[in-house]
Amino acid sequence: MSLASIGVPGLIIILVIVLILFGPRKLPEVGSAVGKTLAEFKKSAREVLEDEEMKETPKKTDIS
Repeated sequence: MSLASIGVPGLIIILVIVLILFGPRKLPEVGSAVGKTLAEFKKSAREVLEDEEMKETPKKTDIS
């Protein structure tokens, strides 16, 4: 099951549940924390991919 198969009704239900759990006052804080977490995760994943690419690329040596 992928995230794309949730659909609009599923997203609305999730948003209503989150609103009930955290309330309207805490919702901006929760959204900000989730956004920062996702940004940090993307940054880390990008760094790991770049490190893997650096390991796989053979180093060029000057034979001249």
